Amino acid sequence: MELKTLSIRPFIGAKDFELSKSFYRDLGFEEVILTPNMCLYKNGQVGFYLQDAYVQDWVDNTMIFIEVENANEFYDELLGLNLTSKYENVRLIPVRTEDWGRECFLHDPSGILWHFGEFFNK
Repeated sequence: MELKTLSIRPFIGAKDFELSKSFYRDLGFEEVILTPNMCLYKNGQVGFYLQDAYVQDWVDNTMIFIEVENANEFYDELLGLNLTSKYENVRLIPVRTEDWGRECFLHDPSGILWHFGEFFNK
């Protein structure tokens, strides 16, 4: 079988759907309302579905990695958004350098862990 993929769009949950919708708009994603309980958030070819659904074990174990061109610059842009001041429970963790590349981390209002990283060698 030759797998020809076009995109991947994970489904994530939200403890407070309206708060999470605001957070992802502030983060720079375009919001497409699909139903009263689900939205698509996209930026370029990257997208995900946000659901008005919350199962703590599911959300606590959800991690998403987005590749960025420059992790240090991206982190600086995240700092400038003041998300940790605007949203309770949002945490931003500075860039770490690993053998494979660099990444910073952002916890959304529900606790979903986002990794934003760059690879040294692709």
